[in-house]
Amino acid sequence: MEKKCVLLSIENHVGIITLNRPEVGNALNLQMAQELMEVAIHCSENDEVRCVVITGAGNKFSVGGDLKSFAKEGNQISSHLKAVTAYLHQAISYFARMNKPFIGAINGIAAGAGMSLACACDLAYASENSKFVMAYNKIGLTPDGSGSYFLPRIVGIKRALDLMYTNRMLDAKEAFEWGIVNQVVCEKELMGVVLDLAKNLANGPIEAYGATKKLFYHSLQETLESQMSLESQLIAERANSAEGKEGISAFLEKREADYLNRK
Repeated sequence: MEKKCVLLSIENHVGIITLNRPEVGNALNLQMAQELMEVAIHCSENDEVRCVVITGAGNKFSVGGDLKSFAKEGNQISSHLKAVTAYLHQAISYFARMNKPFIGAINGIAAGAGMSLACACDLAYASENSKFVMAYNKIGLTPDGSGSYFLPRIVGIKRALDLMYTNRMLDAKEAFEWGIVNQVVCEKELMGVVLDLAKNLANGPIEAYGATKKLFYHSLQETLESQMSLESQLIAERANSAEGKEGISAFLEKREADYLNRK
């Protein structure tokens, strides 16, 4: 798939998405949002892709929304932003709901929608020079790109509001301490570390990964009993699936499970 604002390559069953507007810090405009949605659909539906990595071209992940392009819309800015967020939000929904792990390689500043996108990743690895800032309230706006959903669940309401109200910028170490990223890696090693992880996960039980994501997301709105009921349902289904049967057989036979080539 050839895209101008969003690039996609597939290596070792890993879909590598690159936000590709480095001249403006990978700022999100209407075209990028639409292309990101199209790539998200492709990754979620393509059986060759078993894990997805997202990063930014150049030395930034994404500075967030392209305010210059938004401002050009004049009195039509509201309808324009509804179109931009419709594409962006559908893309994030596909990433969150697909069975495949979704990993962020945060290679520089992640601001506004860029930080929201980083928070939406299942796992996030950051370079030492990465920085995180919500940025919305400073310019009189409110979060988009799932930021109001994932951020308070990751850091808690009070810390999330602190980041919003004060426009506080977190460095990579602070982002790790707050649970926004899983690991901080030196810049030169970031993609290598992330792609090694992605390759290993791509060889794993992706349907079990997807069911696990479903469990975790449902846990935020379920009672203890309803959540355990869902756990019971899904583990029974997984045990009777091709993945479950291969995993159990491999354990009993003391060998590595082969989920990629399972019958």
